[in-house]
Amino acid sequence: MPITIRPAAETDLHALLALYAELNPDDAPLPAESARSIWAAVRHQQGRTVLVADLDGTPVGTADCVVLPNLTRGGRSILVVENVVVANTHRRRGVGRQLMDATARLAGSTGCYKIQLLAADGQEAHTFYRACGFRPLAQGFRRYLDRDQPASQPAEPSRSVH
Repeated sequence: MPITIRPAAETDLHALLALYAELNPDDAPLPAESARSIWAAVRHQQGRTVLVADLDGTPVGTADCVVLPNLTRGGRSILVVENVVVANTHRRRGVGRQLMDATARLAGSTGCYKIQLLAADGQEAHTFYRACGFRPLAQGFRRYLDRDQPASQPAEPSRSVH
């Protein structure tokens, strides 16, 4: 059966959650109502496209893409890709490559000048992204926030002293 890459539909939530469970197996499952609420926000976010690799009506892979408007590079946007996963049972069959090709088409069709992603540590992921045309041209940084801390109020903007 051929794989079709398409934007995720409302009915794909359950399959996406199963894929994300493979991506992050230590995460506790989201309560159903929370998942539906978050999914509604994702689907309606301007510039966001969750792609799915569909095999005979079943999502077997996904990539979450966000177009970020940009005031540099002549105003050309950036496509940020997150949460790329292919079901364990469908890896090494070209599904991931098709998803990455679709991200490139999405970036081109929305006027982006680059696609940016962070890859997890591990040679397998790095080899895959290199094979898809990505290059390790920058060092990525992350700062994870303690989920047990309450959300703080935004800091007051700093003021320069003249």
